[in-house]
Amino acid sequence: MSLHKLTAGSGYDYLTRQVAALDATDKGHTGLASYYTERGESPGVWVGSGMEGVDGLNVGDPVTAEQMRALFGCGLHPMADLRLQHLEGTHLTGQDFQDVMRLGTPFKIIDDATPFRVEVAKRIAALNALIGEPVDASVAAADRARTRTEVAREFFAAEHGRAPIDAPELAGQIAKSSRPRAQTVAGFDLTFSPVKSVSTLWAVAEPAVAAVIERAHRAAVNDALRFIEKQALFTRTGPQGIRQVNVRGLVAAAFTHRDSRAGDPDLHTHVAVANKVQTLDGRWLSIDGRVLFKAKVAASETYNTSLEQHLRDALGVRFATRPGSDSSKRPIREIVGVDPRLNQRWSTRRAHINARRSELAIQFQHDHGRPPTPVEALHLAQQATLETRDAKHEPRSLAEQRSQVDERSGSRAGRTRGRWVDGRDGSYPRRRNPALGRRPLGRADRRPVASRHGADPVDLANVARPRRSPTPPPHHRRACRTCRGACRPPRR
Repeated sequence: MSLHKLTAGSGYDYLTRQVAALDATDKGHTGLASYYTERGESPGVWVGSGMEGVDGLNVGDPVTAEQMRALFGCGLHPMADLRLQHLEGTHLTGQDFQDVMRLGTPFKIIDDATPFRVEVAKRIAALNALIGEPVDASVAAADRARTRTEVAREFFAAEHGRAPIDAPELAGQIAKSSRPRAQTVAGFDLTFSPVKSVSTLWAVAEPAVAAVIERAHRAAVNDALRFIEKQALFTRTGPQGIRQVNVRGLVAAAFTHRDSRAGDPDLHTHVAVANKVQTLDGRWLSIDGRVLFKAKVAASETYNTSLEQHLRDALGVRFATRPGSDSSKRPIREIVGVDPRLNQRWSTRRAHINARRSELAIQFQHDHGRPPTPVEALHLAQQATLETRDAKHEPRSLAEQRSQVDERSGSRAGRTRGRWVDGRDGSYPRRRNPALGRRPLGRADRRPVASRHGADPVDLANVARPRRSPTPPPHHRRACRTCRGACRPPRR
């Protein structure tokens, strides 16, 4: 699980750019389409125990762009626009209109138009006017980078009385001049990604089996979110935030995506957690982010352990440490029986992109005399993705994606769908999908893995912690890893 902040304003946009509309991504009203035939990603859903305090929305309701804009962009009630339309009365005051839209204190939107950015925008507008384009038209990335370099040199000379002596000085000036004074944290993006063999099996398995894998992934995400709510979710009150208090739960939007930016199968879920939590006395305050970041590894281990257990119970698969793993690092456990060559093929795709991105970064520094900024580096990464891709990656339906997976994994390597999971190590019976167990696990095998060794996973994790702690201790992480490593192969 990865974790990073979302900023107020437009920091959440990337979550919704390729999320499928409720009706269709094509123009016109065509009616609701099934998940299997929708283009783009499936709509997000609202999750978290804190949704009980948000009037008009329930867990599982679909997320709309308007709701995201209100909550994550402005810090208002997700249904602010609708609630405002339904407000009736003859003696309404301005306070009534504010109250119906509020969910605690709205976010302070900080203007990031620094003098450096303003000057760059002016020169780009002048460049557009010179070539007869609208002043707000987009320009080529090379022209924009050249303009930023010129302005940065002028700002550096005005501040220090000399020209920058090297590329790091010039890059530092751009970073300092572009950075707004402060940013309001609108929320946190928690990204849950299984190991590569899980996405591989999900991609090549029959649709019914793929659906089971996706349900197991969603269940593991929910388990990790419950752990965070129980062990790592607080707010602070009092002078200087001196008092740490309990809250009702998360208010979050979950988006499950099917592929990576490279277009390869990559089942993962983004959970956008709003920086809004309700105290037990009903006040809406912000999250104590320090505790949340400290619990990152513990939550990640909870997800990994839960995913293995759900897949083992539902499909009978077995996990083992990846062969050739670096003994000095934490071992990575993959599904036994999934051909590692297919894992490597889709991992190699990422390696090709990274290699091309490095080449573009070197060329950028040669052309502009400085390394690319983070925004420019993102553009270079997108360019590398396009240049190393067979065809442009437009939003695809699940049916289209699976068809392309079959073509890429079968025709190019001369293998059929089922033979990518051949179980030749003898760990599973030979059948059409040999990486899957012959039958569902028996009653005894359905117990949590640790209970087969005399302890329940939750009890094992809490044995030394009778009370809720503001920081999950290291033994929770160790317990999760021990549970995974102690698992037995399914019965036959």
